Amino acid sequence: MAETQAVEAPRRAAKDERRAARLAKEIGAFAKAHGGAEGQLAYIGERGTRIVLVGEDGGWGDLVATTYEVAQKAVEKAGITIHEDFDGDFAAKVETGPYEWKRMAGIQLGG
Repeated sequence: MAETQAVEAPRRAAKDERRAARLAKEIGAFAKAHGGAEGQLAYIGERGTRIVLVGEDGGWGDLVATTYEVAQKAVEKAGITIHEDFDGDFAAKVETGPYEWKRMAGIQLGG
């Protein structure tokens, strides 16, 4: 059993490194398309960690990493600023359009 775990650990680390590199590439593409980007990491339980991205132009999006550690590696590789919370000046950068307002109203109204 210990022998199996010893073999799996390097494989898992290599897989996590590839995941982080792929996410960093996506983060970089987002930043390039939006004049730069900042982010926030949000743990979402067993599903992993959500990487919320906000571009300098107000555009936003998100990605999901399998673990918090993979998300941290990805944002470090991408070189973006990470915020502890999604509030204040950081949240104010997000620009929402008619789609988002309609969608939020639909959720409120049960639609």
